[in-house]
Amino acid sequence: MRLLLDTHAFVWSIVAPDHLSVTAQRALEAPENEILVSAACAYEVEYKRERDAVLRAMPGDLSLAVLGQGFVWAEITPDEALEAGRLPKIHGDPWDRIILAQAKLRGAAVVTKDRRMGAYGVPTLW
Repeated sequence: MRLLLDTHAFVWSIVAPDHLSVTAQRALEAPENEILVSAACAYEVEYKRERDAVLRAMPGDLSLAVLGQGFVWAEITPDEALEAGRLPKIHGDPWDRIILAQAKLRGAAVVTKDRRMGAYGVPTLW
């Protein structure tokens, strides 16, 4: 299964795995699953890092952190950016909208605790 992590799931997988649901933990540990981390997560972490103690605990080199977890970066394509901008205005968070568009176009389920993301018809897992 292809999974795309919401930012909080990415962060918690590294600094607070006990915050993940059991289902999410198992999915991230399953070797048959492809785990993607959106480039939007990197931007969100760095944008908010100074104001958030949990984000300050994240490694300084997020690229190494992604690789160390066995995850793969999902760069944002122009088609994904266009799709994010065209999504219905249900969810206003720009980072989440990019993650939703990426999941939709890549056939991935979003690992997220955010129930609003399910309103877009993209599969979610928590």
